Amino acid sequence: MNFSSKLIEEAVDAFATLPGIGRKTALRLVLHLIRQEPEASEQFAEAIVRMRRNIKSCALCHNLADERICSICANKRRDRSTICVVESIRDVMAVEETAQYRGLYHVLGGVISPIEGVGPSDLHIASLVERVREEEVKEVIMAISPTIEGDTTIFYISKQLADQEVRLSTIARGISFGGELEYADEVTLGRSIVARVPYKKE
Repeated sequence: MNFSSKLIEEAVDAFATLPGIGRKTALRLVLHLIRQEPEASEQFAEAIVRMRRNIKSCALCHNLADERICSICANKRRDRSTICVVESIRDVMAVEETAQYRGLYHVLGGVISPIEGVGPSDLHIASLVERVREEEVKEVIMAISPTIEGDTTIFYISKQLADQEVRLSTIARGISFGGELEYADEVTLGRSIVARVPYKKE
């Protein structure tokens, strides 16, 4: 792809680093920005810079936050006796889209995967166990993708919480085995949350 402007080429290269954005799509985005008023492009750029500079990780659940504590953890109307454990921040968004859950969350940051060199110490499991021990948590919902790695993670967490008087449940298997939680439709995921089942250790 030949460019008459080095500035355009650099902008295209920048957009093309985003997931799912090829160079042709990147070029369309750059040309769109050029056609806009300068103020609109500046607001766009400033929003990205502000987000990157100021975004934080919630000190409690590890979700994205503007402050030290995210808006979900800070919401007094949420059910504080229930924690929904998920792999990623995108999974929090997926569950929230269902409008079926009003408790709190805990983002692990992945799943246990020895093949990829990810162990329990690489995830936010210790802080989850600490939350259950220190807070009045009655139920922990394991909303983790139904994969071998996901099941391994659930089993490990269940062992860590074995000495706690807390109900451990998993989302109903409306989510097919091997599927990714973030790609499930809202209705299926919502029903899986509502129809969660007690987790039984083998």
